[in-house]
Amino acid sequence: MDKKLRRKVLVASLIGSSIEWFDFFLYAAVVTIVFNSQFFVTEDPVVSTLLAYFGLALSFFIRPFGGVVFGHIGDRVGRKRTLIITLSMMGVATACIGLLPTYAQIGIAAPLLLMLLRLIQGLGIGGEWGGALLLATEYAPKEQRGFFGSVPQMGITIGLVLAYTSFFILTGLLSDAAFAAWGWRIPFVMSLFLVGFGLWIRKDLDETPAFQEAKKTQTVQKVPLVETFKRHPKEVLITSCAKFVETGPFYIFTTFIVGYGTSQLDVSFEFMMISIVIAAFLTTLMIPVMGKLSDRVGRRKMFLVGSAAMLVYAFPYFIIVNTHQPVLVIIATLIGLTIIWPPITAVLGTMFSEAFSREVRYTGVTIGYQIGAAAAGGTAPLIAQFLMNQFNGSSVPVSLYIIMTAVVSMVAVWAIKGVQAQDLEYARDEAARSGHDDGVRPASETNA
Repeated sequence: MDKKLRRKVLVASLIGSSIEWFDFFLYAAVVTIVFNSQFFVTEDPVVSTLLAYFGLALSFFIRPFGGVVFGHIGDRVGRKRTLIITLSMMGVATACIGLLPTYAQIGIAAPLLLMLLRLIQGLGIGGEWGGALLLATEYAPKEQRGFFGSVPQMGITIGLVLAYTSFFILTGLLSDAAFAAWGWRIPFVMSLFLVGFGLWIRKDLDETPAFQEAKKTQTVQKVPLVETFKRHPKEVLITSCAKFVETGPFYIFTTFIVGYGTSQLDVSFEFMMISIVIAAFLTTLMIPVMGKLSDRVGRRKMFLVGSAAMLVYAFPYFIIVNTHQPVLVIIATLIGLTIIWPPITAVLGTMFSEAFSREVRYTGVTIGYQIGAAAAGGTAPLIAQFLMNQFNGSSVPVSLYIIMTAVVSMVAVWAIKGVQAQDLEYARDEAARSGHDDGVRPASETNA
């Protein structure tokens, strides 16, 4: 396959993924300084913050449904068309959030409309991730699948960097009053321009080779969801649980810590923004390195090592940040995001892709990913805040929560054994091209 085409595919996958996550993280960046005070207005600031975190979690709850809907479209109609729809949905919903009146202007309708738009965002990101991943991995050479699968994962931290940097710049340029009144809205509305750019990048791409092969062999499924649970029930469970350690601690390190730092550690919002941006930028550089390394040492091994490190780091993380020293807060964030998290997230997408046969791959990877995200992703800041309130500000329960996510994921990935569906599929296609049958069973007959 043409190397130029593969580079174009990786760029399209990365840019689209980055834009989607930029839109998604805009809410997370200001959840504790804008939405809790301007939309979720109550007499108790703690309740307001919990409600604002619920707005974050809400989009995660709907993501599995988005995975079902767009996984079905992706496996039936194609990866490319699905990605166009999800990117458009995300951009429109994000811009609308930037134009919403506040609670002081329209009362209870403000948080209700905000939650509706968050649901639309959740639907969009629920379908986007699987498509961006398959766009990369289904064009990848077998020996570089780990690297290719890590590229769309870079979009997570790139989106985070873009979102948090935009607010860091705005808080530096504007007064507190101006930022609260209208400045926070600018990145949300500007998202429309980024979405337009992303759509332009993706418009000339062809469907992935795997989907074209499914159409050619007439193996496109009428109801991919049913076929996914029929062929790959074990893989759905494994991928859902594997997602726990990748997503739960991430939102502790990047979202919960912002509110915790500003309210409990006496660290400024601007400082929290820049510390997370620095860590996320370095993490972006580490992810493809880890992805490339996984092609040599194996994805399962890297994931287990990273998860074990996350388990060990759960208590030291809060010991470091609870010193109230800004420099140590940065160091704690750097260790968590830049050293421990990359081996986990870099291989996650590729592991998921390899577990499902191509006829149901979009549905399979999306359902597994989004169920795990709903269970341990958007709920993480909400759970952490609740635990802090219940245990008089103690961080011990939050550390135990991080340990729990690591244990669940390690047990799940430990259960991955044998040759994966995508490798069997690759061998079958090679045998077909060489004109002889080497005895490899179709992936649809194999419980990978």
